[in-house]
Amino acid sequence: MSTLRPSTLHTPDGDIPAHAPEWNRQRASRMPSHRYRPVEQRVALPLTDRTWPSRTLRQAPLWVPVDLRDGNQALAEPMDTARKRRMFDLLVAMGYKEIEVGYPSASQTDYDFVRHLATSGDVPDDVTISVFTAARADLIDRTVDSVDGLPRVVVHLYTATAPVWRDVVLGRSRAEVHRLILDAGTHLLRRTDRRPGPAVRFEFSPEVFNLTEPDYILEICDSMTELWQASPDRPVIHNLPATVEVATPNVYADQIEYMHRNLARRDSVILSVHPHNDRGTGVACAELAVLAGAQRVEGCLFGNGERTGNVDLVTLALNLHAQGVDPMVDFSDIDAVREVVEHCNRLPVHPRHPYGGDLVHTAFSGTHQDAIAKGLAHHAKRAAEDGVPPEDAPWTVPYLPIDPADIGRTYEEVIRINSQSGKGGVAHLLNTHYGLDLPQRMRPDFSRVVQRVTDTTGQEMSAKDLRDLFEHTYVDPGRDAAVALGSWSTSEPTAGKHTFTATVHTGDRTLTCAGEGNGPLAAMADALRGAGFVVDVLAYTEHATGAGPDSPAIAYLECRVNGVVRWGAGWDTSLLAASVQGVIAAVNRAAR
Repeated sequence: MSTLRPSTLHTPDGDIPAHAPEWNRQRASRMPSHRYRPVEQRVALPLTDRTWPSRTLRQAPLWVPVDLRDGNQALAEPMDTARKRRMFDLLVAMGYKEIEVGYPSASQTDYDFVRHLATSGDVPDDVTISVFTAARADLIDRTVDSVDGLPRVVVHLYTATAPVWRDVVLGRSRAEVHRLILDAGTHLLRRTDRRPGPAVRFEFSPEVFNLTEPDYILEICDSMTELWQASPDRPVIHNLPATVEVATPNVYADQIEYMHRNLARRDSVILSVHPHNDRGTGVACAELAVLAGAQRVEGCLFGNGERTGNVDLVTLALNLHAQGVDPMVDFSDIDAVREVVEHCNRLPVHPRHPYGGDLVHTAFSGTHQDAIAKGLAHHAKRAAEDGVPPEDAPWTVPYLPIDPADIGRTYEEVIRINSQSGKGGVAHLLNTHYGLDLPQRMRPDFSRVVQRVTDTTGQEMSAKDLRDLFEHTYVDPGRDAAVALGSWSTSEPTAGKHTFTATVHTGDRTLTCAGEGNGPLAAMADALRGAGFVVDVLAYTEHATGAGPDSPAIAYLECRVNGVVRWGAGWDTSLLAASVQGVIAAVNRAAR
């Protein structure tokens, strides 16, 4: 039996700050926040005339999935060749045109996979393969060997450049790190110059860019642009990672705009970003970086990667889609994408993950359900009025930023019922799944019935559960209960005058009752007085539940029975029979 770990929390009990308003009674905690320096004390932020806040996203950057390299190296069980190939095929099918496939000098599996791609002939002509290597001659050699035979290649060279990494990890000065990078770049250029076929393009990442002095990064990147003889038709990629996210996204955007505005030979440079998600703002960092001048974004599907992960390419792409911008990759079957990613990574996608989680289009709250149900009905009505298919009509449904159908989801899971749900969601599911259009006045009544069940069980109810509960509550009492009709008949002997005759069974009594009225139901109510039931029909609604003459009709009736108001319902191919059943159901419910 598991036991709960004892809590070691310390409820904040320090001073309330002197400047705090009366409505904010938060106290100083014991968290050792004094140990950490704000980002402005760790790295210079040279930009004061930023322009990115006034820009808007109008086109997709070049997406570069790094699932097979950066994502893979973060897995407890790194992918084997079969899983790598399945992931690669998915990325190609989705439309990615540059894919980082591995770190061939770091493992035999990665090397073998690159060779598999090179020899298989399965890489499309318009897809560029990227491979990753540290700035060391022997690692560069093995990397270049691995890509032999691939027509379109980017070799991605990296070295950490931030002060803590220089001092603690590398043990080198600024000048020494710069020389190390130039030597590695020179060796890479020399090795690839001898390569037959199309020229290899180069990418450089100053790892931990976001904690490195901006002038130093600019110095290094410009020297690599020059070394690699970058030109507009063979540009160099400068990839600027937020290797460990340490600041708010606006700081990263400032850093990117500074580089965008100051890099030499800018028309020969592809400015790339590689945000991580340590602060939970990787998506915001990427979006603001593109506003600031980035043209290329590296990330992973569903945000896999070291620690809290790389930036999520799914969210980034569908955020654009939700703004009317073509993401240039296909997510029309997001569950198929997720299935492959979960298989290859052996990690689940969280049910609340943006766009792709099981619950992201689901509403349990009654107010949300009501708004969604009304929004979907309005959307269908407006599409019909405009003469366009619903899937082509402008989307303005509350609480759903995109149409779930765009990404292969159905509406069946949009509204789900639990103890938090309301009448709108219940009515929507009955209508959507079973064609039952409950009258507005009946919806609160059934919602209370549902609430009692969900409060008692604590469980969710399916659409079938709702239908069964509806039938048990409102229909069954008209079929087999304490008050039942035997044979009955109705007629209209003269215009506007109806008669109703029935055998009424009440407990151990059987009565023959007759009545008159201005319609069949009025005559039935008059007849029921003979059995001791004073019935007034307060509301009546009916409709067919399908197409064709033999489709069942349903009637909903609100009746006052001996002073007690109850709803009943009846199903039958005869509308009159359904109405009679509904009245008897209301009588039985009142009698109980």
